Amino acid sequence: MPPAPSVDVVCLGESMVTFVPSRPGRLAEVPAFARGIGGAESNVACGLAGAGHGVRWISRVGTDGFGDHLLTEIAAAGVDVSGVQRDPRRPTGIYFRTAGERAVESEPSAEDDGEQPLAEVLYYRAGSAAAAMSPALMPHEQTWSGRILHLTGITPALSPDCLALMRELTTRAPGRPLVSFDLNYRVSLWEDPERSPDEGPSVLLDLARGCDLVFVGEDEAEAAWGTGGGAAAIREALPEPDVLVVKQGSAGATAYARGADGADTVTFAPALRVDVVAPVGAGDAFAAGFLSGTLRGLPVAQRLRHGHLMAAAVLTVPGDLCTPPSRAYADRLVTLDDAEWGTLRFGPGWADPARSGSDTAVVEVTDP
Repeated sequence: MPPAPSVDVVCLGESMVTFVPSRPGRLAEVPAFARGIGGAESNVACGLAGAGHGVRWISRVGTDGFGDHLLTEIAAAGVDVSGVQRDPRRPTGIYFRTAGERAVESEPSAEDDGEQPLAEVLYYRAGSAAAAMSPALMPHEQTWSGRILHLTGITPALSPDCLALMRELTTRAPGRPLVSFDLNYRVSLWEDPERSPDEGPSVLLDLARGCDLVFVGEDEAEAAWGTGGGAAAIREALPEPDVLVVKQGSAGATAYARGADGADTVTFAPALRVDVVAPVGAGDAFAAGFLSGTLRGLPVAQRLRHGHLMAAAVLTVPGDLCTPPSRAYADRLVTLDDAEWGTLRFGPGWADPARSGSDTAVVEVTDP
């Protein structure tokens, strides 16, 4: 019998030090970079901690200064980092990016209209400390120590050991916590001459089928599995999870929740209108908001709206992380009727109480 959960959520995965250009432009032209942190799982952990939940981040980092920086910053966000292992022989991963980052494309698209800067992302993570994560190094005493275990599809692409760990954690077994999985299909991470082009999509589908709650973008499902046909086609391809959340970009998100009778209840929540500062981190923030609502036992529609609010908070700041809206404020907004919800528009920094001195002053209400 596993011990009683010691935290609400355990997030497992690699975090890296990220370098963001000091000005817009191609990486080749940028003279200086600002240091930050980046990692889907640690982003979710920080978002959940900001929403008032007990969260533990599990990973491995080097004994270098970059590892020190990651631990300091993530702990400062209220996340328990006591389960992070230090590796004296392997480095902490780093990456460089421009202002945008696409979830699916590995190269800028020829169809870019020029309104947004082309996205460039360069990873230096091969052989990193996190790539050595394995079932032997990550025992169930750690990974099963929360009510929810949150994983992503980034981890299995890092190494064979990481894939073995993910296969173990997504295998249904007595006593395991609710397992949450964000697909996070990154084409560039699966590009390897020794791999079949279909390996990444096939692995991710297998892993997702073993999870209880799955987040997937409509665009990445099409890129990975050729689903087409929208959210319903994705549910048809992925019927196993009790809850499937299909993110549909600026349109909103649809959740499929299986009831006791085996039938799905389908819930759609439209996205909010947001004046976007930077698009990075919105998917992780959405997952954090939905998981927060799940922990609190809220109706699925309110879980989706909490996801949209957390995403709106991140979209209106320059980096991956931000101060989420207060729980009381978010709870008021998610209970608005559909017409009122549709009138909301959010500008830069709206969720930071220090910016305005009050919650309500930073939301612009416009005509429907």
